[in-house]
Amino acid sequence: MLSLYQFTFNPLQENTYLLADEAGDCWIIDPGCYEKHEQAQLFDFIEAKKLKPVKLINTHCHVDHVLGNAAVKRKYGVPLYIHPIEESYLRAVQTYAPNYGFVAYESTTPDEYIDVDKTMQLGSDTVKFLFVPGHSPGHIALYIEAQKICIAGDVLFRQSIGRTDLPGGNHIELLQSIQTALFTLPGDTVVYPGHGPETTIEFEKRYNPYLS
Repeated sequence: MLSLYQFTFNPLQENTYLLADEAGDCWIIDPGCYEKHEQAQLFDFIEAKKLKPVKLINTHCHVDHVLGNAAVKRKYGVPLYIHPIEESYLRAVQTYAPNYGFVAYESTTPDEYIDVDKTMQLGSDTVKFLFVPGHSPGHIALYIEAQKICIAGDVLFRQSIGRTDLPGGNHIELLQSIQTALFTLPGDTVVYPGHGPETTIEFEKRYNPYLS
């Protein structure tokens, strides 16, 4: 069984996740840790739990989700995985990060590309990748079917959805992604979003004002 740990970093209150197997191997997902003390919080937790980072994954490449990429890669030497469509958006962060106050942002490059038609193993668990464009053109979500867990990035929030006014955003596409890729999951699937508290598929079907 996988363990999931959540941290909230940077002024945009972005959720960073650690997904770990029983042996301690872990994936770092969307590291938003920008300040040195935020990076220390993440690294100290990993050390305290005796975890071993083996992959770094971005659900998408907006600035608040990639701020800690360089620090994580430097600390652990792990490969960065993104969807290939997101590469140009990752490169673009360098140019606009100062506009958000992140003047010390360090750029990174991907090492591997996520193929949404293939799964990956973490310990004995299978992780599926869902292609959910709309908030960003190459956005992916991670789904662990055995535990009914979905790490959804900025696609679906508790009673809200991702914004689509950023470059590459598409409101109609986002709604289609939610309906076809997320709302087809079991109702008791717990959704862990890129901002704010977790929710469930069934709750959002009933109470999300954007999707009723």
